[in-house]
Amino acid sequence: MRVFRLGVPVLFGLLAFAARSASAQSAPSNGLVTLQSHHTVLETIDRFEAAVRGRGWTIFTVIDHAAAAKAVGLTLRPRSVIVFGQPERGTDAMRSNPTLAIDLPMKALIWQDDEDKVWLTYNSADYIVTDIYPRHGLSIPPAARDGMNQVFREFARQATD
Repeated sequence: MRVFRLGVPVLFGLLAFAARSASAQSAPSNGLVTLQSHHTVLETIDRFEAAVRGRGWTIFTVIDHAAAAKAVGLTLRPRSVIVFGQPERGTDAMRSNPTLAIDLPMKALIWQDDEDKVWLTYNSADYIVTDIYPRHGLSIPPAARDGMNQVFREFARQATD
C-alpha cells in the first residue's frame, strides 16, 4: 500500500478549491444541501440554534473553525459547525450499533465564501437514510425519512430566510 503525504500548502490549496467549488443548491450526488442565508454568519447560527431548540432538540456544541485557525496564527473565513440532535432518538441506535456515534449527532455548517455570501450546508435526510445508517447496518422507514426532510427544511428556512 502506498501512502501519499500532502504538504500543508497543497492540502490548503485543495481545501480552498473545494470551498470555491461549493454549489448554491442541493448536490444530490454527495448528499449535501447548501442554501444561501440572508443573514450574517452569527445571525444564521443564532437562528439555526433557535429553530433546533424550538423543536425540543439539543445543540451539543458549535465548532468555530476560524477561531481555531486564528489560535495557531492562520486565517480562515467564518466556518462554524453546529452539532445537534435528539438523544432520545439516537441513543438506542448507538447502544446497539456503537459505530453510529461517528456519524451522529448531526451537523450543520454555516460558512462565508470569498464574496462574503453566507451559506448553510447540511446532510440531506435522503443521504442519512441511504448512506449513513446502512453503513452501520441500520435502516430508517420511509415515513421517518420524510419527517426528517421536513424538519431539516424547516430548520434551514428559519435560519436562512
